[in-house]
Amino acid sequence: MKVLITGFDPFGGEKINPAWEAVSSIKDSIAGAEVIKLQIPTVFRKSIEKLDKAIEENNPDIVICIGQAGGRFDVTPERVAINIDDARIKDNEGNQPIDTDIYEDGEPAYFSTLPIKAIVKEINNNGLPASVSNTAGTFVCNHIMYGLMYLIDKKYNNIRGGFIHVPFIPQQVVEKRNTPAMALEDIVKALECAVKAAIENHKDIKEIGGAEF
Repeated sequence: MKVLITGFDPFGGEKINPAWEAVSSIKDSIAGAEVIKLQIPTVFRKSIEKLDKAIEENNPDIVICIGQAGGRFDVTPERVAINIDDARIKDNEGNQPIDTDIYEDGEPAYFSTLPIKAIVKEINNNGLPASVSNTAGTFVCNHIMYGLMYLIDKKYNNIRGGFIHVPFIPQQVVEKRNTPAMALEDIVKALECAVKAAIENHKDIKEIGGAEF
């Protein structure tokens, strides 16, 4: 079995991105599966193109994309991606699409095919905070999750995939008062737990994981 896991390069004025810092540090083999790591650009469209090429080249069974969610306290597998780009800031090449469909022939939304609640449980059981998220935003994180699920729907039907957000790491919040952060080694551990849960749970578990807002 192969797992392709991606992380974005830094964006928005940050010098590092905890997504790639963590992805590049995880084990090369987890639960008997080969783990393939890929850095993707924080750029609309190009991120999907690079992901598509990597899927073609590596033929993974599972694809997990990782992104930064500054301000969140925990590791958050995303439930759904929506078919809209609405960028609050420019991407790393100056693109700023507003109210734009990602794919005109795509569904209004795609749901993750990862076992998101099993992932949360595995991370929690290893002493780290995690919860299901019901919004991936409208920037490049949502863009790549939607793009991944679109590719799975249209081209790679045998693959399971989805997206996980991670918090800032401590060095990013030195000058950001009252902003949560998680140690890089804990994010790495959480992502290794997520990969393990994705491998071991072809179907998700039924656990309370909803939110009121």
